[in-house]
Amino acid sequence: MSVLIKNGRIVTASDDYVADIYVEGESIAKIGKNLKIEAETIIDASGKLVFPGGIDPHVHLDMPFMGTYSADDYYTGTNAALHGGTTMVIDFILQTQGRPLSEALETWKKKSQGKAVGDYSYHMAVTDFNDDTKKEIQGLIEDEGIVSFKTFMAYKGALMIDDRQMVGLMTEVKKHGGIVTVHATNGDMIDHLVAKHRAEGKMDPLYHYLSQPEVTEAEASGRFADMANYTGVPAYIVHLTCEGALNAVRNRTKRNQRVNVETCIQYLVLNARLYEKGFESSKWVMSPPLREPKDQETLWAGINQGMVQVVATDHCPFTMEQKAMGKDDFSKIPNGHPAVEHRVELLFSEGVNKGRISLNKFVEVSSTNAAKIFGMFPRKGTIGIGADADIVIFDPNEKHTISAETHHHNCDYSGYEGWEVTGKTKTVLLRGKVAVENGETKVERGYGQFIKRNKVSINI
Repeated sequence: MSVLIKNGRIVTASDDYVADIYVEGESIAKIGKNLKIEAETIIDASGKLVFPGGIDPHVHLDMPFMGTYSADDYYTGTNAALHGGTTMVIDFILQTQGRPLSEALETWKKKSQGKAVGDYSYHMAVTDFNDDTKKEIQGLIEDEGIVSFKTFMAYKGALMIDDRQMVGLMTEVKKHGGIVTVHATNGDMIDHLVAKHRAEGKMDPLYHYLSQPEVTEAEASGRFADMANYTGVPAYIVHLTCEGALNAVRNRTKRNQRVNVETCIQYLVLNARLYEKGFESSKWVMSPPLREPKDQETLWAGINQGMVQVVATDHCPFTMEQKAMGKDDFSKIPNGHPAVEHRVELLFSEGVNKGRISLNKFVEVSSTNAAKIFGMFPRKGTIGIGADADIVIFDPNEKHTISAETHHHNCDYSGYEGWEVTGKTKTVLLRGKVAVENGETKVERGYGQFIKRNKVSINI
């Protein structure tokens, strides 16, 4: 295969220039002005942006949760991602408490192999760190290329580990060159508030939000940062939502500690007023919940200040029939919403187009930083000689409207229904092959590859 992309405005985390890109096989072979090269496929990108394929390091595909499964599997989820300009996702393997990590890995391999159309990798969610689990860490990092380990400070009885287990995991992961990530909310405080509201007969989705006040996230984020500082492990907080949590991280930087921070597109563009719509609000029941406008301002500022390194989605869709499990009890509503297809376009439209972030910052937080943090750079996350030819050709001026009628998620609603977006993904290359063109998927099931990742040497 060979592809020549002509006259595009190439944007990376650090560069912005007009040139041609020649792709040979799965990699970028040449970049230059007016390349005189024959190619099987020639794409005229005049007037278009050309940037590296997006990397969403926080998705949940075919995930068991509250007695059901997230609605997107590895085919529909990675297909939706491709249509939105995301060529790589990292999903979460969930260890069953009392069972080995290797058993969970085999379960997720069966979910993904032969189905994915986009590239993918895994985080290993450790829900039971003990002497046996400890022995598996080195092999996962060195043999499987799974270098990131997810922990939960909430969901007691299913996913949550205590601080003793956290410190033990951090120590072992650091020893072998990995990174520890965290769902940082205070599970005990949340459980108390959930029980209080239910006892008072307060069952609407609004009380999901009111059961997770800002302090629950701020406290846990600070505590996680303290434990990471003590152990010296590279650290990453997923889906950070609010001013209090970001300030808890910011305060730790005074001791020269770096904690990588991820937020999600919904926390930048949606707010807690959506919890005032009765049961329709279940569409936006997620954990942590949507926050206040002041938190959105803090997160946009945090991106520009370098305090927030990644914008992901926490993509975890459930249909309205599944959401109805909690029609009479907010605590039984499956948590999550569909977003992986919309992340890149919303971030461009609400960020770059409205002057909140630069084009370079847009590429940095949607692709490059995730590649660096999780051991894939420079193979992924940039446009450079030898990099995988994961390339998005993007019309910065085309307007379109997000709707469940046109999205590719396996979900019967959109959390962004009717949202007018400026900027449209037109053509997507994945490892040198045209994967999406004119709204059509051009690659077959199974084209997506598992990406083994390198050890994590430093925080970016």
